[in-house]
Amino acid sequence: MANQGYQVQKINEEKGKGLVALRHFKEGEIILEEKPVVCCQFSWNQDYRYLACDNCLTPLEDAEENARRLSGKNDLVLVCSDCCETQKDLITECPACGVKYCSNECLTEASQKYHKTLCLQSREKNENHPLVQLKETWKQMHYPPETATIMLLARMVAFVNQAEDKASALSIFNQFCHRTVNEDQEIAHNLLGEKFVGQIDVLRQMMESALDKENAPYWFTPDGFRSLLALVGTNGQGIGTSAFSRWVKNVSALEMPQDMRMRIDKLIDRVYDDMDEVVGTFLNNEGSGLYTLQSSINHSCSPNAIVEFPYSNSTLVVKSLRDIQPGEEICIGYLDECELERSRVSRQKMLSSLYLFVCRCDKCLQQADDNDVTSEEDVCDGMSDSE
Repeated sequence: MANQGYQVQKINEEKGKGLVALRHFKEGEIILEEKPVVCCQFSWNQDYRYLACDNCLTPLEDAEENARRLSGKNDLVLVCSDCCETQKDLITECPACGVKYCSNECLTEASQKYHKTLCLQSREKNENHPLVQLKETWKQMHYPPETATIMLLARMVAFVNQAEDKASALSIFNQFCHRTVNEDQEIAHNLLGEKFVGQIDVLRQMMESALDKENAPYWFTPDGFRSLLALVGTNGQGIGTSAFSRWVKNVSALEMPQDMRMRIDKLIDRVYDDMDEVVGTFLNNEGSGLYTLQSSINHSCSPNAIVEFPYSNSTLVVKSLRDIQPGEEICIGYLDECELERSRVSRQKMLSSLYLFVCRCDKCLQQADDNDVTSEEDVCDGMSDSE
């Protein structure tokens, strides 16, 4: 990793490890690209007909199909069709269960990594299959907006079971943080809250019925299963992909006469307005993935880097937000842009619940003497009870 311009190093006793720059990165420069160890589309997202590759979350709809479905306008026509990146001629599927992939490469990769274990072996949906029941039970416990899915845990188990070297496969996941409680404040991860106590054991027993536990027996114990949920909750990186947004980006980059540009801009605005009426903010294929390097990057409420998904698939890019000097720690924001602008108290509450730590970044330290009373809007908007 050193020749890449960054290295995972111990930062201090409190933070533990982090990613440190070994060279100067200019503002806007790509620091690293990374594919996930495993990723998975959210369960409700999939059932709402967001069509994505089952391996890398690449959209399987073209931009026009995507826009028609989300806007409810079945007669919508998009110009500049060559700006759509969906390659429908490459779409393939598992011959046994019919799960769809964006390419033969993704089909092969999924089969080799985890899908042989999870394949339902039938094109007909088997309501009684243990994996189907596991997914449906999770959905009834966790409604949108989703931040995790039990099927990502299933893929982790399948990944270990299919690995030639089981110990090495387990070690990949053991390097992720999997604390279940913030020791300083004794706050449990929000996926492990009191309201989920009974549900967690139900899910653990159902996963034990659905999957072979021989290669990862600890994960199926009560404590091990809780740590697995915490691992996914604290390390899972949200992924969003969209055929229409990629079309918008590509068509916006084209050179064209001013009158045509105005017409296309009006079309784009109208489509987004229609989408907002039909689906609100739920515009993307959404899921979660586990990334080895990304998970080693610490949080700051004033980050110097950002995570992006510029290829509209699960490949992650970390890009600098400002110049980063050699020896400087690379930090990202675990909260979104709006949340980072909230009060220190609101940020601390979210970070303690979601990521099990008390933030002591420069911004938080500078605001330590600020009034600790946060607005009602901060609390309501920032602390969702959906997960």
